[in-house]
Amino acid sequence: MAQHTKPPHGRPVSQAVVDAVLDAVAKTCHERGLQFTIIRRQVMETLIHAGQPLGAYELMPALERTLGRRLAPPTVYRALEFLRDQHFVSRIESRNAFVPCAHPDHPHACVFFLCDNYGASTELEDSTIEKAVTRDAASLGFRIARHVVELQGTCATCLATGSHAAAHYS
Repeated sequence: MAQHTKPPHGRPVSQAVVDAVLDAVAKTCHERGLQFTIIRRQVMETLIHAGQPLGAYELMPALERTLGRRLAPPTVYRALEFLRDQHFVSRIESRNAFVPCAHPDHPHACVFFLCDNYGASTELEDSTIEKAVTRDAASLGFRIARHVVELQGTCATCLATGSHAAAHYS
């Protein structure tokens, strides 16, 4: 059954929601005996506020402003790798960018709907698709290492406002 897990872009995320997500991530890290460092926290917070997938180089200016110092790209990449390994963020493969994971408490296969106009993404958890892909892989004797489904197009907000004329991503 399909389940929407993130609101479409254009809707600001309240600070209460941001704080709740950050608190949950910090708690999970503590339970796992891991450190939720200042840089990891700032990367996570910046991704939550962004409302669209961001890559390391897109994150750097905001992080440098917030932290008040320059950062080397490997520092940001290490933070993103940690957050991805812990299932706190998901990687949008086609854009080499990251988004907060809607359900970090349980790893799951999801479908990303990527708006070509503004680059925003909506995550949809769909067990039907996951089961079909797993079944098909088994019939081929194929072992799935990673399940990534990304669909590009125009979101409902852009369609409703007529903003679908000039795509920025392809």
